[in-house]
Amino acid sequence: MRSVRGMRIASVFAVGGLVLAATACGEAPEENNAGNGGEKFSACMVTDVGGIDDKSFNSSAWQGLEAAEAENKDIEIRYVASKAEADYEPNLTQYVNQDCDFILAVGGLMGDATSRIAAENPDQQFGIVDTKLPESNVYPMQFDTAQAGFLAGYLAAGLSETGKVGTYGGEKIPPVTIFMDGYADGVDHYNQAKGKDVQVLGWDKDSQDGSFANSFVKQDEGKKVSDALVAQGADIVMPVAGGAGLGTTAAAQASGGKYNTIWVDVDGCESTPDCAAIITTVVKNIPGAVQEAVLKAAAGEKLEANPGFTGTLANDGVSLAPYHEFDSKIPAELKAEVDKLKADIAAGLIKVESQSQPQ
Repeated sequence: MRSVRGMRIASVFAVGGLVLAATACGEAPEENNAGNGGEKFSACMVTDVGGIDDKSFNSSAWQGLEAAEAENKDIEIRYVASKAEADYEPNLTQYVNQDCDFILAVGGLMGDATSRIAAENPDQQFGIVDTKLPESNVYPMQFDTAQAGFLAGYLAAGLSETGKVGTYGGEKIPPVTIFMDGYADGVDHYNQAKGKDVQVLGWDKDSQDGSFANSFVKQDEGKKVSDALVAQGADIVMPVAGGAGLGTTAAAQASGGKYNTIWVDVDGCESTPDCAAIITTVVKNIPGAVQEAVLKAAAGEKLEANPGFTGTLANDGVSLAPYHEFDSKIPAELKAEVDKLKADIAAGLIKVESQSQPQ
Protein backbone atom coordinates (compact mmCIF):
# COMPACT_ATOMS: atom_id res chain seq x y z
CA MET A 1 0.00 0.00 0.00
CA ARG A 2 1.37 3.37 -1.03
CA SER A 3 1.15 6.20 1.50
CA VAL A 4 0.04 9.63 0.38
CA ARG A 5 3.01 12.01 0.28
CA GLY A 6 2.89 14.49 3.14
CA MET A 7 -0.83 13.94 3.76
CA ARG A 8 -1.43 17.67 3.92
CA ILE A 9 -4.89 17.53 5.40
CA ALA A 10 -4.25 20.12 8.08
CA SER A 11 -3.45 22.84 5.62
CA VAL A 12 -5.69 22.00 2.70
CA PHE A 13 -7.90 24.87 1.90
CA ALA A 14 -11.46 25.63 2.94
CA VAL A 15 -14.16 25.88 0.32
CA GLY A 16 -16.54 28.27 2.01
CA GLY A 17 -18.33 30.60 -0.34
CA LEU A 18 -18.42 28.29 -3.33
CA VAL A 19 -21.82 28.31 -4.95
CA LEU A 20 -23.29 24.89 -5.59
CA ALA A 21 -23.68 24.49 -9.32
CA ALA A 22 -27.09 22.96 -9.84
CA THR A 23 -27.74 20.61 -12.70
CA ALA A 24 -31.16 19.60 -13.84
CA CYS A 25 -31.65 16.14 -15.25
CA GLY A 26 -31.28 16.24 -19.01
CA GLU A 27 -30.02 19.83 -19.15
CA ALA A 28 -26.51 21.04 -19.80
CA PRO A 29 -25.04 21.54 -16.30
CA GLU A 30 -23.41 24.69 -15.11
CA GLU A 31 -19.84 24.29 -14.03
CA ASN A 32 -17.04 26.01 -12.20
CA ASN A 33 -13.83 26.66 -14.15
CA ALA A 34 -10.91 27.55 -11.94
CA GLY A 35 -8.21 27.51 -14.60
CA ASN A 36 -7.20 29.57 -17.59
CA GLY A 37 -7.38 26.97 -20.35
CA GLY A 38 -4.57 26.61 -22.86
CA GLU A 39 -2.08 23.79 -22.50
CA LYS A 40 -2.60 23.22 -18.83
CA PHE A 41 -3.30 19.76 -17.35
CA SER A 42 -7.05 19.71 -16.71
CA ALA A 43 -8.45 17.95 -13.66
CA CYS A 44 -12.25 17.84 -13.76
CA MET A 45 -14.50 16.72 -10.90
CA VAL A 46 -18.08 15.47 -10.95
CA THR A 47 -19.69 15.76 -7.51
CA ASP A 48 -22.22 13.42 -6.01
CA VAL A 49 -25.66 14.83 -5.22
CA GLY A 50 -24.48 16.47 -1.98
CA GLY A 51 -22.84 19.26 -3.98
CA ILE A 52 -19.53 21.04 -3.63
CA ASP A 53 -20.28 22.54 -0.21
CA ASP A 54 -21.58 19.46 1.60
CA LYS A 55 -18.98 19.90 4.41
CA SER A 56 -18.09 16.27 3.73
CA PHE A 57 -16.73 14.09 0.92
CA ASN A 58 -17.51 16.34 -2.07
CA SER A 59 -15.99 19.44 -0.51
CA SER A 60 -12.94 17.52 0.71
CA ALA A 61 -12.30 16.11 -2.79
CA TRP A 62 -12.45 19.64 -4.17
CA GLN A 63 -9.95 20.73 -1.52
CA GLY A 64 -7.57 18.12 -2.91
CA LEU A 65 -7.94 19.54 -6.42
CA GLU A 66 -7.40 23.06 -5.11
CA ALA A 67 -4.24 21.94 -3.32
CA ALA A 68 -2.89 20.28 -6.48
CA GLU A 69 -3.55 23.44 -8.49
CA ALA A 70 -1.84 25.56 -5.83
CA GLU A 71 1.24 23.33 -5.89
CA ASN A 72 1.49 23.03 -9.67
CA LYS A 73 0.47 26.11 -11.64
CA ASP A 74 0.29 24.03 -14.83
CA ILE A 75 -2.85 22.35 -13.47
CA GLU A 76 -6.31 23.80 -14.00
CA ILE A 77 -9.33 22.48 -12.13
CA ARG A 78 -13.08 22.59 -12.59
CA TYR A 79 -16.14 20.86 -11.22
CA VAL A 80 -19.74 20.19 -12.10
CA ALA A 81 -22.33 19.42 -9.44
CA SER A 82 -24.79 16.55 -9.86
CA LYS A 83 -28.28 17.37 -8.66
CA ALA A 84 -29.60 13.83 -9.19
CA GLU A 85 -28.09 10.41 -9.85
CA ALA A 86 -29.34 10.69 -13.44
CA ASP A 87 -26.78 13.49 -13.91
CA TYR A 88 -23.73 11.28 -13.30
CA GLU A 89 -23.31 9.90 -16.81
CA PRO A 90 -24.04 13.18 -18.68
CA ASN A 91 -21.63 15.04 -16.41
CA LEU A 92 -18.85 12.46 -16.85
CA THR A 93 -19.46 12.34 -20.61
CA GLN A 94 -19.30 16.12 -20.80
CA TYR A 95 -15.78 16.07 -19.40
CA VAL A 96 -14.72 13.24 -21.72
CA ASN A 97 -15.92 15.37 -24.63
CA GLN A 98 -14.00 18.36 -23.27
CA ASP A 99 -10.80 16.26 -23.28
CA CYS A 100 -10.15 16.63 -19.56
CA ASP A 101 -6.87 14.95 -18.68
CA PHE A 102 -8.14 13.55 -15.35
CA ILE A 103 -11.80 13.07 -14.46
CA LEU A 104 -12.66 12.53 -10.80
CA ALA A 105 -15.91 10.90 -9.67
CA VAL A 106 -16.76 11.45 -6.02
CA GLY A 107 -18.47 8.74 -4.02
CA GLY A 108 -19.48 5.11 -4.20
CA LEU A 109 -22.89 5.94 -5.65
CA MET A 110 -21.13 7.03 -8.84
CA GLY A 111 -19.51 3.62 -9.35
CA ASP A 112 -21.85 2.16 -11.96
CA ALA A 113 -21.94 5.32 -14.07
CA THR A 114 -18.17 5.74 -13.90
CA SER A 115 -17.61 2.10 -14.82
CA ARG A 116 -19.78 2.41 -17.93
CA ILE A 117 -18.19 5.66 -19.14
CA ALA A 118 -14.66 4.41 -18.39
CA ALA A 119 -15.27 1.19 -20.32
CA GLU A 120 -16.44 3.23 -23.31
CA ASN A 121 -13.35 5.47 -23.11
CA PRO A 122 -10.39 3.23 -22.26
CA ASP A 123 -7.80 5.92 -23.07
CA GLN A 124 -9.32 8.41 -20.63
CA GLN A 125 -7.85 8.60 -17.09
CA PHE A 126 -10.45 8.57 -14.33
CA GLY A 127 -10.23 8.57 -10.56
CA ILE A 128 -12.93 7.66 -8.07
CA VAL A 129 -13.34 8.13 -4.35
CA ASP A 130 -14.76 5.39 -2.13
CA THR A 131 -14.98 2.44 -4.49
CA LYS A 132 -12.90 0.21 -6.75
CA LEU A 133 -13.95 -0.62 -10.31
CA PRO A 134 -12.78 -3.32 -12.73
CA GLU A 135 -11.63 -0.83 -15.37
CA SER A 136 -7.87 -0.31 -15.40
CA ASN A 137 -8.25 3.37 -16.33
CA VAL A 138 -10.06 4.22 -13.06
CA TYR A 139 -7.71 4.98 -10.14
CA PRO A 140 -9.46 4.10 -6.85
CA MET A 141 -9.00 6.07 -3.64
CA GLN A 142 -10.47 4.06 -0.78
CA PHE A 143 -10.34 4.47 2.99
CA ASP A 144 -10.40 1.89 5.75
CA THR A 145 -12.54 4.09 7.98
CA ALA A 146 -13.45 1.10 10.13
CA GLN A 147 -10.05 1.62 11.79
CA ALA A 148 -10.68 5.23 12.78
CA GLY A 149 -14.36 4.46 13.44
CA PHE A 150 -13.18 1.89 16.00
CA LEU A 151 -11.36 4.66 17.88
CA ALA A 152 -14.47 6.84 17.75
CA GLY A 153 -16.65 4.05 19.11
CA TYR A 154 -14.27 3.40 22.00
CA LEU A 155 -14.14 7.12 22.77
CA ALA A 156 -17.92 7.48 22.61
CA ALA A 157 -18.42 4.51 24.94
CA GLY A 158 -15.95 6.01 27.39
CA LEU A 159 -17.69 9.39 27.37
CA SER A 160 -21.34 8.29 27.35
CA GLU A 161 -23.26 9.07 30.53
CA THR A 162 -26.41 7.20 29.49
CA GLY A 163 -24.67 4.01 28.43
CA LYS A 164 -26.16 4.38 24.95
CA VAL A 165 -24.53 5.78 21.82
CA GLY A 166 -25.95 6.01 18.32
CA THR A 167 -25.06 6.10 14.66
CA TYR A 168 -26.95 6.25 11.39
CA GLY A 169 -26.16 6.38 7.70
CA GLY A 170 -27.20 8.36 4.66
CA GLU A 171 -27.70 5.27 2.55
CA LYS A 172 -26.90 1.60 3.08
CA ILE A 173 -23.75 1.37 0.97
CA PRO A 174 -20.27 0.08 1.91
CA PRO A 175 -18.55 3.51 2.20
CA VAL A 176 -21.17 4.31 4.89
CA THR A 177 -21.56 1.02 6.75
CA ILE A 178 -17.78 0.62 7.10
CA PHE A 179 -17.80 3.59 9.52
CA MET A 180 -20.69 2.04 11.45
CA ASP A 181 -18.99 -1.37 11.69
CA GLY A 182 -15.84 0.16 13.14
CA TYR A 183 -17.85 2.30 15.56
CA ALA A 184 -19.80 -0.71 16.86
CA ASP A 185 -16.61 -2.74 17.27
CA GLY A 186 -14.95 0.09 19.18
CA VAL A 187 -17.87 0.19 21.62
CA ASP A 188 -17.67 -3.59 21.97
CA HIS A 189 -13.92 -3.39 22.66
CA TYR A 190 -14.56 -0.82 25.38
CA ASN A 191 -17.19 -3.05 26.96
CA GLN A 192 -14.84 -6.02 26.99
CA ALA A 193 -11.94 -3.99 28.38
CA LYS A 194 -13.99 -2.28 31.08
CA GLY A 195 -16.66 -4.84 31.90
CA LYS A 196 -19.35 -2.41 30.75
CA ASP A 197 -22.48 -2.75 28.62
CA VAL A 198 -22.67 0.39 26.51
CA GLN A 199 -25.26 -0.10 23.77
CA VAL A 200 -25.04 0.94 20.13
CA LEU A 201 -28.32 2.24 18.73
CA GLY A 202 -28.89 2.59 15.00
CA TRP A 203 -26.62 -0.21 13.76
CA ASP A 204 -26.33 -3.96 14.25
CA LYS A 205 -23.09 -5.23 12.76
CA ASP A 206 -24.14 -8.86 12.78
CA SER A 207 -27.31 -8.30 10.78
CA GLN A 208 -25.82 -5.38 8.82
CA ASP A 209 -28.98 -3.41 9.41
CA GLY A 210 -29.82 -0.16 11.11
CA SER A 211 -31.03 3.42 10.78
CA PHE A 212 -30.71 5.47 7.58
CA ALA A 213 -31.80 8.94 6.50
CA ASN A 214 -32.04 7.73 2.87
CA SER A 215 -30.38 10.97 1.87
CA PHE A 216 -27.00 12.68 1.89
CA VAL A 217 -28.62 16.07 1.50
CA LYS A 218 -31.84 16.45 3.51
CA GLN A 219 -30.96 17.82 6.94
CA ASP A 220 -34.49 17.36 8.24
CA GLU A 221 -34.28 13.64 7.49
CA GLY A 222 -30.96 13.40 9.31
CA LYS A 223 -32.40 15.22 12.30
CA LYS A 224 -35.45 12.95 12.30
CA VAL A 225 -33.28 9.83 12.58
CA SER A 226 -31.03 11.24 15.29
CA ASP A 227 -34.03 12.56 17.24
CA ALA A 228 -35.28 8.96 17.39
CA LEU A 229 -31.90 7.72 18.63
CA VAL A 230 -31.75 10.45 21.29
CA ALA A 231 -35.30 9.62 22.36
CA GLN A 232 -34.07 6.06 22.98
CA GLY A 233 -31.30 7.38 25.22
CA ALA A 234 -28.29 8.00 23.00
CA ASP A 235 -26.19 10.92 24.23
CA ILE A 236 -23.56 10.69 21.45
CA VAL A 237 -24.56 10.25 17.79
CA MET A 238 -22.32 9.70 14.76
CA PRO A 239 -24.11 10.55 11.49
CA VAL A 240 -22.49 9.03 8.39
CA ALA A 241 -24.73 10.95 6.05
CA GLY A 242 -22.86 13.80 4.38
CA GLY A 243 -24.84 17.05 4.42
CA ALA A 244 -27.89 15.33 5.94
CA GLY A 245 -25.85 14.94 9.11
CA LEU A 246 -25.80 18.71 9.55
CA GLY A 247 -29.38 18.39 10.80
CA THR A 248 -28.02 16.31 13.67
CA THR A 249 -25.06 18.53 14.58
CA ALA A 250 -27.21 21.68 14.52
CA ALA A 251 -29.85 20.05 16.74
CA ALA A 252 -27.18 18.77 19.12
CA GLN A 253 -25.70 22.24 19.43
CA ALA A 254 -29.18 23.67 20.08
CA SER A 255 -29.79 21.02 22.76
CA GLY A 256 -27.35 22.76 25.10
CA GLY A 257 -25.33 19.63 25.76
CA LYS A 258 -28.14 17.11 26.10
CA TYR A 259 -26.30 15.12 23.47
CA ASN A 260 -23.23 15.54 21.27
CA THR A 261 -21.95 14.19 18.00
CA ILE A 262 -19.03 12.69 16.13
CA TRP A 263 -18.64 13.95 12.54
CA VAL A 264 -17.12 12.08 9.60
CA ASP A 265 -14.97 12.64 6.49
CA VAL A 266 -13.54 16.13 7.16
CA ASP A 267 -12.95 17.81 10.53
CA GLY A 268 -16.38 19.11 11.54
CA CYS A 269 -14.89 21.90 13.60
CA GLU A 270 -13.26 23.27 10.45
CA SER A 271 -16.13 22.61 8.07
CA THR A 272 -19.38 23.15 10.00
CA PRO A 273 -20.72 25.84 12.36
CA ASP A 274 -21.48 23.23 15.03
CA CYS A 275 -18.08 22.65 16.64
CA ALA A 276 -19.48 23.07 20.15
CA ALA A 277 -21.42 19.82 19.68
CA ILE A 278 -18.74 17.82 17.81
CA ILE A 279 -16.44 15.74 20.01
CA THR A 280 -14.18 14.66 17.15
CA THR A 281 -14.32 13.56 13.52
CA VAL A 282 -13.52 10.26 11.83
CA VAL A 283 -11.39 11.78 9.08
CA LYS A 284 -10.86 10.42 5.58
CA ASN A 285 -7.89 12.18 4.06
CA ILE A 286 -9.63 12.56 0.72
CA PRO A 287 -7.84 15.89 0.09
CA GLY A 288 -4.40 14.32 0.40
CA ALA A 289 -5.27 11.30 -1.74
CA VAL A 290 -6.85 13.39 -4.51
CA GLN A 291 -4.04 15.93 -4.46
CA GLU A 292 -1.41 13.23 -4.79
CA ALA A 293 -3.23 11.46 -7.61
CA VAL A 294 -3.62 14.65 -9.64
CA LEU A 295 -0.01 15.73 -9.09
CA LYS A 296 1.25 12.32 -10.21
CA ALA A 297 -0.98 12.27 -13.28
CA ALA A 298 0.07 15.80 -14.22
CA ALA A 299 3.71 14.75 -13.92
CA GLY A 300 3.11 11.93 -16.38
CA GLU A 301 3.19 9.11 -13.85
CA LYS A 302 0.92 6.15 -14.52
CA LEU A 303 -1.79 5.73 -11.91
CA GLU A 304 -2.02 2.04 -11.14
CA ALA A 305 -5.64 0.99 -10.63
CA ASN A 306 -4.37 -2.08 -8.86
CA PRO A 307 -3.78 -1.55 -5.98
CA GLY A 308 -4.80 2.13 -6.12
CA PHE A 309 -4.70 3.92 -2.79
CA THR A 310 -6.12 2.69 0.51
CA GLY A 311 -6.01 5.06 3.47
CA THR A 312 -5.31 3.53 6.89
CA LEU A 313 -4.27 4.68 10.35
CA ALA A 314 -0.72 3.59 9.49
CA ASN A 315 -0.39 5.92 6.47
CA ASP A 316 -2.55 8.75 7.88
CA GLY A 317 -5.18 8.11 5.24
CA VAL A 318 -7.71 7.92 8.07
CA SER A 319 -7.52 9.43 11.55
CA LEU A 320 -9.37 10.99 14.44
CA ALA A 321 -9.44 14.78 14.32
CA PRO A 322 -8.42 16.86 17.35
CA TYR A 323 -10.95 17.07 20.19
CA HIS A 324 -11.21 20.86 19.90
CA GLU A 325 -13.73 22.18 22.46
CA PHE A 326 -13.98 18.77 24.13
CA ASP A 327 -10.25 18.45 24.76
CA SER A 328 -10.49 19.50 28.40
CA LYS A 329 -13.62 17.38 28.94
CA ILE A 330 -12.06 14.05 27.97
CA PRO A 331 -10.18 12.28 30.79
CA ALA A 332 -6.45 11.94 30.21
CA GLU A 333 -6.70 8.19 30.77
CA LEU A 334 -9.30 7.80 28.01
CA LYS A 335 -7.19 9.88 25.61
CA ALA A 336 -4.19 7.67 26.34
CA GLU A 337 -6.24 4.52 25.74
CA VAL A 338 -7.41 5.84 22.36
CA ASP A 339 -3.81 6.72 21.41
CA LYS A 340 -2.66 3.22 22.40
CA LEU A 341 -5.44 1.64 20.33
CA LYS A 342 -4.43 3.75 17.34
CA ALA A 343 -0.84 2.57 17.63
CA ASP A 344 -1.88 -1.06 18.06
CA ILE A 345 -4.21 -0.98 15.04
CA ALA A 346 -1.57 0.74 12.90
CA ALA A 347 0.97 -1.90 13.93
CA GLY A 348 -1.42 -4.75 13.14
CA LEU A 349 -1.70 -5.87 16.77
CA ILE A 350 -5.46 -5.25 16.73
CA LYS A 351 -7.40 -6.29 13.62
CA VAL A 352 -10.47 -4.23 12.76
CA GLU A 353 -12.72 -6.07 10.34
CA SER A 354 -15.68 -5.03 8.24
CA GLN A 355 -17.24 -6.72 5.25
CA SER A 356 -17.26 -3.25 3.65
CA GLN A 357 -13.47 -2.76 3.88
CA PRO A 358 -11.57 -1.95 0.66
CA GLN A 359 -10.51 -5.08 -1.18
